[in-house]
Amino acid sequence: MENANTMADLKPAILSQVDALRDELTAFLQKLVQFPSLPGFEQRAQYAIAEKYESLGLSTDIVASELDDLKDHPAFCDDGVSFRDRLNVVGCWRSSSRRSTKSAHSLILNGHMDVVPTGGESRWSDSPWSGTVRDGKLYGRGSCDMKAGLTANVFAVQALQALGYHPAADVFLESVIGEESGGVGTLTTIVKGYKADAAIITEPTRLRACPVQSGALTFRIRVRGRAIHACMKPYGVSAIEQFYKILQAIQEMDARRHIDYRNPLYENPNNIAPINVGIIRAGDWPSTVPDELVAEGRFGVLPGESTDAARQAMAETLRRISDADPWLKDHPPELIWFEGQFESGQIAADAPIVQTLSACHQKVVGEAPAIRGVTYGSDLRLFTNHGNIPAVLYGPGDVMHAHTVDEFVEMEEVVTATKVLALIITQWCGGAT
Repeated sequence: MENANTMADLKPAILSQVDALRDELTAFLQKLVQFPSLPGFEQRAQYAIAEKYESLGLSTDIVASELDDLKDHPAFCDDGVSFRDRLNVVGCWRSSSRRSTKSAHSLILNGHMDVVPTGGESRWSDSPWSGTVRDGKLYGRGSCDMKAGLTANVFAVQALQALGYHPAADVFLESVIGEESGGVGTLTTIVKGYKADAAIITEPTRLRACPVQSGALTFRIRVRGRAIHACMKPYGVSAIEQFYKILQAIQEMDARRHIDYRNPLYENPNNIAPINVGIIRAGDWPSTVPDELVAEGRFGVLPGESTDAARQAMAETLRRISDADPWLKDHPPELIWFEGQFESGQIAADAPIVQTLSACHQKVVGEAPAIRGVTYGSDLRLFTNHGNIPAVLYGPGDVMHAHTVDEFVEMEEVVTATKVLALIITQWCGGAT
């Protein structure tokens, strides 16, 4: 068949073929979830997906993330995980033609294999690594974030191959590590030269097209006090009480930043790039006034805001509250930035890859997808800011169900995502059956 196949021509065959693969798709996602691919321990899962890529005839590379290759890159974040065997997998479905055409564009389908810790496993209904399917939902750590997206990428290609389709431009499947803690995996692929005309990252977006992401910086604040027996508290200085003043100032800054910034792609104008204190450590005895407090948290970076400007906003807030307080003026809090340092990233809401994605989603689902921004950091910013590759987030699952007990993904959404991705490949990459 010539390359005259239209979206309407291929859609029925794609939908039918993906439905025929539903059981195999589910079993593969279960298999991925059953690998406890925590940071630094993704290797077994990565070899499993490499085997799957190879079974589809993809040119498959095992690409190691190595410190010497990344440490001088401006986007590098040292997440503290050993660089021993930090493996990424890239499978390339080579184009069927050596001739370049205006309608054929190469595409990266990217997802991360690393997952966050499970917390207390006794709180889960089943083992976090079970991959249990119940009432149309598949449960387990990483099911939603984001092994479902990785699975949809793979089976979009498998469905098209079963139809005898051949792309006119290269399609890359990337399974990366380190996304949760700074993005060393996707950064590695960029540094190693893997390029395409666009990228879709199948993060859990509830099948919304998300061309904008906020950033996130990890911070530590150290506050000093003066220890004394609690019975003589007026003569000491509580580091906890001093930090309470700082926390109030941070909360006020967070509210003010959201009042001053507006973006129509965000549903909640008060939750675009939130600031959160997640850990507080202070004191060593109940009847002692604590002389030190250490707080760690996440500082949201607004879309379009540089990380330097975000850090300066935090530093100025601490300086202002310290200048107004006699103790803090002489004992200013120490501010440290460490681990995850995610820039914001964005492309235009009407960028060509977003338009193609939206058209394909509408053909499969029956209505256009919502176009939204996300409040979290992701690897999108590495593609847009450092790879010169337009990227959009689009995938199955709801981030509300990620990083929590009994994480799950709706299997119907995974199947729908697979259908849309397959259709996108035919329309973005061109080709023929």
